[in-house]
Amino acid sequence: MSAQPKVITPRVIVQMLFFVVFIPFLPLLISGDWRWWEAWVYAIVSILGFAISRVLAARRHPDLIAERARIMQHEDTKPWDNLLAPLVGLGGGLLPLVAGLDARFDWSPAFSMPVKMIALVVFLTGYLLGGYALIENRFFSGVVRIQTERGHQVVSSGPYRWVRHPGYVGALLAYLATPFFLDSSWAILPALFLTVALVIRTALEDQTLQAELDGYREYAGRVRYRLLPGVW
Repeated sequence: MSAQPKVITPRVIVQMLFFVVFIPFLPLLISGDWRWWEAWVYAIVSILGFAISRVLAARRHPDLIAERARIMQHEDTKPWDNLLAPLVGLGGGLLPLVAGLDARFDWSPAFSMPVKMIALVVFLTGYLLGGYALIENRFFSGVVRIQTERGHQVVSSGPYRWVRHPGYVGALLAYLATPFFLDSSWAILPALFLTVALVIRTALEDQTLQAELDGYREYAGRVRYRLLPGVW
């Protein structure tokens, strides 16, 4: 038997530390304001949200973490997602980057405390919903592809009873809430960029699943909405 390739390599570890630890701390690192409690909350929630959801997902679906770790190795990723997935990753890094620059150079006036508290609730809701979707869905890959070697099936339990792409809903909630929680009007621009990119990705992914995944068209007939119940 041939040896299985290692999933957790030094390169994967470095990438994980960069995206999971360094990126969330960008507002603090760039602003230099270590008393900025909102940025501390943003970083801690981002890191813990990632870590806890992955631990719980690994306990339920041990092969899911391996699938997500090989994000750059899949040869059957849809061609359009080879562009969209990196764009979403870039936008996810631009959001805290712009917020940090905004704080450092004082570009934007602060939002009121009620606005920031609402934003925090939306931000936390986004992480909870995204984590719930990840834990529930064994096929929650980091790229869009039909995972035939893993017995890809339709998942209709958990948050997938409400919308067809709850992971994207969670991400959008977190992205859109971040500028308001971090007092950065300029960060609304990358948040809107991410919204457009994820809506396009959702539409293309849904088309792919309906065309290529057995049972998905029937599931789409039962769960009508992709992202926003009553709208789309």
